[in-house]
Amino acid sequence: MTAYLDLIMFAALMAAILSGFPVSFSIAGVAVGFAYLGWMLGIMDVSLLGALSQRAFGLIGNQVLIAIPVFVLMGAILEKSKIAEELLDTMGRSFGQLRGGLGISVVLVGALLAASTGIVGATVVAMGMIALPTMLRAGYNPALSAGIVCTAGTLGQIIPPSTLLIILADVMSNAYQQAQYQQGKFSVEALSVGQFFAAAILPGLLLVTLYLLYILIRGALRPQDMPPADIGLATPDRREVMAAIIPPVLLIFAVLGAILGGIATPTEAASVGAIGALLMAGRKIGINPKLILIGAAALVVLGFMAGLYPVRLQRDDNGALEWMIGVFYALLAIVGLGAVILALRASIRTKIIHDALNSTLTMTAMIFATILAAGFFSLVFIGLGGEERVAHLLENLPGGPNGALLFVMLFVFVLGFFLDFVEISVIVLPLVAPSLIVMGHDPIWLGVLLAINLQTSFLTPPFGFSLFYLRAAAPKEITTGHIYRGVAPFIGLQAIGILLVWALPFLATWLPEVLF
Repeated sequence: MTAYLDLIMFAALMAAILSGFPVSFSIAGVAVGFAYLGWMLGIMDVSLLGALSQRAFGLIGNQVLIAIPVFVLMGAILEKSKIAEELLDTMGRSFGQLRGGLGISVVLVGALLAASTGIVGATVVAMGMIALPTMLRAGYNPALSAGIVCTAGTLGQIIPPSTLLIILADVMSNAYQQAQYQQGKFSVEALSVGQFFAAAILPGLLLVTLYLLYILIRGALRPQDMPPADIGLATPDRREVMAAIIPPVLLIFAVLGAILGGIATPTEAASVGAIGALLMAGRKIGINPKLILIGAAALVVLGFMAGLYPVRLQRDDNGALEWMIGVFYALLAIVGLGAVILALRASIRTKIIHDALNSTLTMTAMIFATILAAGFFSLVFIGLGGEERVAHLLENLPGGPNGALLFVMLFVFVLGFFLDFVEISVIVLPLVAPSLIVMGHDPIWLGVLLAINLQTSFLTPPFGFSLFYLRAAAPKEITTGHIYRGVAPFIGLQAIGILLVWALPFLATWLPEVLF
């Protein structure tokens, strides 16, 4: 029995999580119990736990993970200020007259919201409350409607910026460095969040394309499932469409462009995104749009010019030109700061910023508590010999490297029925990823495959988070059975997406190679 204590520990973890007890406490509690048991049985060196404080300090000071709360804040501001609702309403009225048009608009809005917020729960709830009743009134099949809303909402996990990709970047970078040490390389390379963001763009767009093709084909084969919407809503004019779409698109370009262009780190780009979301919220809640536009333009010009021609006023050799440019930069900063203050005051007055900060604090605390507890769990698991068992298992599977990868992908897929993506990312992947990389798999390509797989965990019953979110927000005529049947074809599309990225690795590796 003692020889299999690591496997028993993993089984106990699954049982504790499925019991409904808070996840981070379940993980830490199982770790404490098995650390004590391993020490009592004499099969674990308890001095390993001395590294726990180092792991906690490393987590708190991790420059990559600091981006998570700022990106979450950006998405929360956009959600609380009802910008997502405006986008959904405009796109629905634009495409509603086409067969399957409402489904197309939901997928496109899901992609836009994914690239601007990255928060699955907020997107699914918003679309469940706004788009789903409209689809039902238009005569859409209830199961199909629920499936489209659930699936479009999960795009926030694969289309950057995404908390999943940030966590995966940290996990895969550590695994890549560990693999290099195992190969005898002591001048190791690291991977960046920007590389994973770049790698996920084409696969994310591939999934959007698969969803749209499915809707169009099903609309052609079963027109009764998705009739043209004739719900008495006026088609928006070009100005209305541009006003709804351009601000989120500009925000996406500002955030992702800064990261992929090497201008800013993910944390700095997330700060830009949060300020941009605040300005967009200010425009939405009544601040003069011209003031917001002038302030945003001043900040953009300041960032662009300061990058091209930086000025350091503390230098003694500055001439008149440098001082004139410095004063100009200061004026731009004052104008931009004024717009930010106006938007912040309006957000405080309408309680938008309060709700956004509360959501950010809740989600950030959950993610970081889980990562910290998972660090404790992995230390004990390694101490019980689990890491060697996993490496030995993967090396001896039939099919070599591809057989090992197939096993891991299937294992992660099955775990997705029961566990959250954070738990799988920080508990399971650090154990299997180094061995897969040593076998020759590209770490960035591997990370994208795992990201699509983990995105699927939001759709797989009985514990898929998107299913719970929609169940809470859906109208009464949508049953749990409708939701489960509706997501089934899209889970198949996710599998097709994984196979395409597996067969065509350049989908994940081309853009990072070009940009980095």
